[in-house]
Amino acid sequence: MEDIRTLNVFNTLTRKQESFKPISDDYVKLYTCGLTVYNYAHIGNLRTYFFEDILRRTLEYFDYRVRHVMNVTDVGHLESDADTGEDKLVLGARREGKTPEEVARFYEKIFFEDLVAMNILQPHIICRASEYINDMIEFIKVLIEKKYAYEVEGNVYFSIERFPEYGRLSGMPVDKLVAGARIEIDSNKRYPGDFALWLSKSKFPNQIMQWESPWGRGFPGWHIECTVMSIKCFGEHLDIHCGGVDHIAVHHTNEIAQAEAYLGHRWCNYWMHGEWLVVAKEKMSKSKGEFLDLRAIAKNGYMPMHLRYLYLTAHYRQQLEFSYESLTAAKNAFENLRTRVLELKAINEPVDSDRMLKENIQAKFWDAIADDLNMPVALALVWQILKDTGLSSVDKLDLLEDFDRVFGLGISQFSRRDLPDDCKILIRERENVRQRKNWKEADRIRQLLTEKGVGIKDTAHGAEWYWLM
Repeated sequence: MEDIRTLNVFNTLTRKQESFKPISDDYVKLYTCGLTVYNYAHIGNLRTYFFEDILRRTLEYFDYRVRHVMNVTDVGHLESDADTGEDKLVLGARREGKTPEEVARFYEKIFFEDLVAMNILQPHIICRASEYINDMIEFIKVLIEKKYAYEVEGNVYFSIERFPEYGRLSGMPVDKLVAGARIEIDSNKRYPGDFALWLSKSKFPNQIMQWESPWGRGFPGWHIECTVMSIKCFGEHLDIHCGGVDHIAVHHTNEIAQAEAYLGHRWCNYWMHGEWLVVAKEKMSKSKGEFLDLRAIAKNGYMPMHLRYLYLTAHYRQQLEFSYESLTAAKNAFENLRTRVLELKAINEPVDSDRMLKENIQAKFWDAIADDLNMPVALALVWQILKDTGLSSVDKLDLLEDFDRVFGLGISQFSRRDLPDDCKILIRERENVRQRKNWKEADRIRQLLTEKGVGIKDTAHGAEWYWLM
């Protein structure tokens, strides 16, 4: 079928849905904000990375070549996005009795393992902020030369009054942005809303992570990192910049200001933001001390693909309320889908189908994903296909596997798998040590099973096993 459709996406910058038009025919330049690697990624974080994965898969489904860059923040991200509090990596180091670098590398490794488990495509380029410090310093020098930034006692700040379009992304006036950020009083700033580009004199003089700079030994502000790394990787123009909605008012607003002040022209054409995953109507947050990650849901009997299916049931610009009831419903739907696909594979007989019917369903799928990545509508077509008596098993599988290029549920890899004998032995051993209340050994065996891709849920009737992937 000849593709004459246009991909439409909601652009936060213009607050409307627009036809996507790339800057170059070579490839789409996609930049996504990565994790601050001081702790595990919680399932709210993962929903944002899932949305960005769906975006990339949809772009590729529309035959665009994509170059995807993601940063890893391993320095400079203070507790508040408004440049207050301690560095999150330092807090993590203190919590675990390690160096900040040890903490960063550990959680970075786990983060990308989580992305693999969620079947989220790996970025083509991964940028560690700590490896671009010199580039940030040179960038800041230019902003000072252009009078967009100023230095006071070793700290460098961006002057938002020098950038008349500050706040364009959020659509909020500067005074409301400043008030909403709850910015602490900093006597060094000319204006309360000015934000830090470099900190040599913070209220934490013994900051572990520091580098030499023209303004003193210190560390970069968080906002400068993504801007510098994006421009280093993509040059002066960017197609799409993504992140969570919590980045709109401060982080991405600051990115636009410093990037366009540096470049002297418009920087990024499309800004796209994913909504929160909420629990009991509240945003999931690490700062509260309790959050759910893939390890937590695995202990309760759920696979990463169950979570991915749950994410598919809501539009990326709508808040999704998490509960174990909703995750159970997603699990049941996913396992039902797996069963139905396996049944189709067992039949796999080329029976004549209604060609127009197949093309009509295909067209509906294109229309759904072209409508700002409308996954709930696209997902509903899966069940329409499975119920439709006018389609052969071959055509049903063909459509499902084609749609899964966007869904990323792994439909083509669905297969029946029995538990290997060595895993059965480990499960029995674990039950024995649990009866003896040797919890340390039970946890060790659980970890061995996890490494083999087998999850364990302890119930009143004994241990239940399930495949993690």
